[in-house]
Amino acid sequence: MKNIFTGVLLALAAVLIFRSCSEDKKEKSILQENSMLIQQQIENVSKLIVTEGHFAEVYNYKDSQQLFGPLITANKKALVVVNAEVTVAYDLSKINYEVDKEAKTLFIRSIPKAEIKINPDFEYYDVTSDFLNQFNAEDYNKIKRNVNASLMKKIEASTLRSNAENRLVSELSKFLVLTNTMGWTLVYGDNTVQNLEELKSAEQFIKH
Repeated sequence: MKNIFTGVLLALAAVLIFRSCSEDKKEKSILQENSMLIQQQIENVSKLIVTEGHFAEVYNYKDSQQLFGPLITANKKALVVVNAEVTVAYDLSKINYEVDKEAKTLFIRSIPKAEIKINPDFEYYDVTSDFLNQFNAEDYNKIKRNVNASLMKKIEASTLRSNAENRLVSELSKFLVLTNTMGWTLVYGDNTVQNLEELKSAEQFIKH
């Protein structure tokens, strides 16, 4: 009788150990599948987000040079009309992230900075110059530099950059939905993100 009881205990112990091992393997398998799913979704989102805008600029260029002291002044001027196509882009393929399977956490370490590209089209009107102060390559380069600087100020004062940032947050929110659905945690920088408002706050904090 004693041998039978001992045998039953050993059998129960074997069953419990087998179930424990099976559950442990199952949990590890699920973690691995979830990790692969997250990485796959990040790769799907990894694309170039582009916001486009159009800006116009009218620029008056003037240059005067005194020759032989104040006796002779040589002038040149030009009226420049500029139409520029501007893009603000985020290359999400450059996202720096880490997936911690054991902690069930997706860490977004950093995102690429916005890339602003200005493609101006210059049209020159009323270009005049005195014989002793002719237009040269440096004048045209100076006009381009000044126009680009002026356009950049307009871009910063416009909604173009903020629109691009909103699109960025929209793409990043896909990570938030995914992790919440799977019972994982999303950490952006040093900030744990649980909702869209926290995601926006984390993005603003990291940007500045």
